[in-house]
Amino acid sequence: MNLPNALSVGRIFLVPLLVVVLLTKTDGKELIGAAIFGLASLTDWLDGYLARRRKQVTTLGQLLDPLADKLLITAALLSLVQNNVVPAWMVAVILGREFAVTVLRSIAHARGVVIAASPLGKFKMLSQVVAILLLILGHRQLEPFHLLGTIALWVAVVTAVVSGVDYYRRFNHVLTQGIEQKVAAGQKLEARR
Repeated sequence: MNLPNALSVGRIFLVPLLVVVLLTKTDGKELIGAAIFGLASLTDWLDGYLARRRKQVTTLGQLLDPLADKLLITAALLSLVQNNVVPAWMVAVILGREFAVTVLRSIAHARGVVIAASPLGKFKMLSQVVAILLLILGHRQLEPFHLLGTIALWVAVVTAVVSGVDYYRRFNHVLTQGIEQKVAAGQKLEARR
């Protein structure tokens, strides 16, 4: 357990706290929720930065980091749906994309292929973080942030769909390339016989 992995675990432990704060009916919960979400989001950037800088990239970290991200985003979005801040269909699109990409990456990993995060996927994550933070703050505390959060959420939805299609395209390319290489290797083996 190194520092980057500890930060990912810490982010996972912040998720239930975030949900409790966002779903509790108390004054000022939005500011506390935004602070928790902001801190958790900061650990997402920090754990990756430290892992690369310290050369502490581990298999555990490669599993924990995306898990922590998905738990944080899912918990925040579902809490916002419960509070009638965002439409459920938008959250369904974002979470559906997350599920589909996770399945594709798992299939590729089982075949010994790693499909790395794309710049588009990273932008999707950033737009989700910005949208959630603005929507939490704009719910009752700072009303003007609600409109900005809604715009950012639309960007997150569109980016989720586009990056999901991009992952599928890359997955299909890797899969097709792998099959072509196996066929070519089989043909070479047959030619030698």
